[in-house]
Amino acid sequence: MTDHPIGRSFPRKERRKKVTGQALYVDDLSFPEMLHGVTVRSSSPRGRIKKISFEGNVPWDEFTIVTAKDIPGANYVALILNDQPYLASDFVNHPEEPVVLLAHRDKYLVEEARRNVRIEIEEQPAIFTLEDSLAKKEIVWGEDNVFKKFLVDKGNVDEAWAGADLIVEGEYETGAQEQLYIENNGAIAIANAAEGVTVWGSMQCPYYVHKALVKLFGLPEDKIRIIQTETGGGFGGKEEYPSLIAGHAALLAWKSGKPVKIIYDRAEDMVATTKRHPSRTRIRTAVDRDGGVQAIDVDFVIDGGAYCTLSPVVLSRGTIHAAGPYYWPNVRIRARAVATSAPPHGAFRGSGAPQSLFALERHMDIVAGALELAPDEFRRRNFIRQGQTSAVGQLMREPVEMDLLLDRALELSDYHAKTAQFARENP
Repeated sequence: MTDHPIGRSFPRKERRKKVTGQALYVDDLSFPEMLHGVTVRSSSPRGRIKKISFEGNVPWDEFTIVTAKDIPGANYVALILNDQPYLASDFVNHPEEPVVLLAHRDKYLVEEARRNVRIEIEEQPAIFTLEDSLAKKEIVWGEDNVFKKFLVDKGNVDEAWAGADLIVEGEYETGAQEQLYIENNGAIAIANAAEGVTVWGSMQCPYYVHKALVKLFGLPEDKIRIIQTETGGGFGGKEEYPSLIAGHAALLAWKSGKPVKIIYDRAEDMVATTKRHPSRTRIRTAVDRDGGVQAIDVDFVIDGGAYCTLSPVVLSRGTIHAAGPYYWPNVRIRARAVATSAPPHGAFRGSGAPQSLFALERHMDIVAGALELAPDEFRRRNFIRQGQTSAVGQLMREPVEMDLLLDRALELSDYHAKTAQFARENP
């Protein structure tokens, strides 16, 4: 009888190749006659494309050049709302938006060529903050700048304020955050009308890429092949974004008839790819004098950037977790993902929950202070228990051992000793 696999540690399948350096990442791969591709991007946050010029002492006749007019299928990254173009054709909506693709056999010459492409843009007003987006200072997406919104409504929050012993309000913000995987984004493509498209890439979700390239080329599903190479980190940053870089490499390969490799350097990867969504959370809570929570009202907003990407998914997770592991008799959570003129934001570990939970837990500390309770004790008094319902109406049918989890966290972090030390050394 074999041992049960749960709780056992198994060796990773790729362990030997990785520790001996035999594992092949996308930039380790090469094909005969392969070209090197680059992306020419907008320097403007928002505006109309007036002219594209190819200047300098560059042998432009040797280059493969792709613009939006060369796209054989649909010019959008198929995901949720299909609003993000592979290449801007008439209008740019964020800095670093892709406009032109170049490829050449000499990777140093193609960089020189990139520096000599001029994109003339007629500037339009842009939106840079959540507050300006919510106020509709400029409409930069749709009719109202809102990609998605949710409402969670349980009990009667408005009636709860009247009977509260204490009402505490707070506002909390988080910024964009870079995943900083060790391996930058990269892809290699071979593409032609006879055989279809094959892409090798550093990615987390090959089926996302497959779905996107089917639309980009207007080909049957069996004509698109996606191969995930060894992936040197992702953390959400290689969830939806590889659909874009894979499409760019494939478009250059389609037009040139040769394999094309695109590998971002660290600077391009950091300025152009998705980050964790910035957020702003306002919380109002009603509590009684014994430390029991009565109601919570949350206004949760995330910055999706110029295009939707995965913002509805990120928003949903942030909304579901916004009330935390506590029992609230009365709950209202209003959540919105809005557009700005920033490069699109996307998936990152936890996808929305870290933003709303950061705000909630900081707020719980403030409420505990107002009640003159220790932060851990205040939490213990309000943990959700078996038989109670969560903010979104889920019934806890089995024991919820939050106290034991908290005990373990306090022990492993040496919480009480550290907080005492911080108090002494930061009077």
